[in-house]
Amino acid sequence: MSEQVTTPSGQPLGIAHKTSPMETLFDDFRSQNKPAFIGYLPYGFPTTDDSINAMKTIVRSGVDAVEIGLPYSDPVMDGPVIQAAAREAIENGEKIANVFGAVEAVANEGGIPLIMSYWNLIMNYGVDRFARDFSNAGGAGLITPDLIPDEAGEWIETSDRYGLDRIFLVSPNSVEERLKLVAENSRGFVYAASTMGVTGERSQLSASPEHLVARTRAAGAKNVCVGIGVSTAEQGAEVGSYADGVIVGSALVHTLLGTSNIQDSLKLLEQRATELAEGIHNARLSA
Repeated sequence: MSEQVTTPSGQPLGIAHKTSPMETLFDDFRSQNKPAFIGYLPYGFPTTDDSINAMKTIVRSGVDAVEIGLPYSDPVMDGPVIQAAAREAIENGEKIANVFGAVEAVANEGGIPLIMSYWNLIMNYGVDRFARDFSNAGGAGLITPDLIPDEAGEWIETSDRYGLDRIFLVSPNSVEERLKLVAENSRGFVYAASTMGVTGERSQLSASPEHLVARTRAAGAKNVCVGIGVSTAEQGAEVGSYADGVIVGSALVHTLLGTSNIQDSLKLLEQRATELAEGIHNARLSA
């Protein structure tokens, strides 16, 4: 009699045995010796249609996976740029139930759709209901900045049941035991926050992300992506030289702020994403 396959929490594995699109992407890119480009944009900003067009634009411009942000009234991890966008989306009346149209749009454009959300939104929607709707829309995985593996039993079981990635975060002050726990329970990749601060563009990156990536890999993580602070192609190339993926958010969102002409904004967004994609994807060519 064969052994029963279980989730990390010890529960029997459900009916979904889907391959992780992110893990497949990383395996492919690893054979090409290049990092992945993950771009963040908030859903519903500046409008629903505009946000979806923006997501399509960055996929066409070289983004491999789109981190779709769910607007939240108290985004403790987000800096002023993303907070401003989230406030506008909430004022537009956006709801979590509407985001799956964006997920489908990203998937149809050829990108891998991820969602980044504070856990309270998922709980209020219903964990199983969210996983079902997200999976049906073509979603790949969920990034949860305020949910730790110790408290994620329901999500670990549900994500296994629907074959969804669960992406937990580590930071420069994470101890070895915490890194191991995150590595053991993550699926797809581990999100390495480059700094203890909130999201936002930075003129210079510290050396701590490279050390954090090395420590996280030593703890057992196969794929580690770095986010928070990357805003230029040069910074993207720097991080891409050692990380499996580079996550860019505020620098992309910034192009959609402060202009009344969405077509001009989308052109700026296309230019910025293209520049970042070139820097990130070519990070190791001279190595």
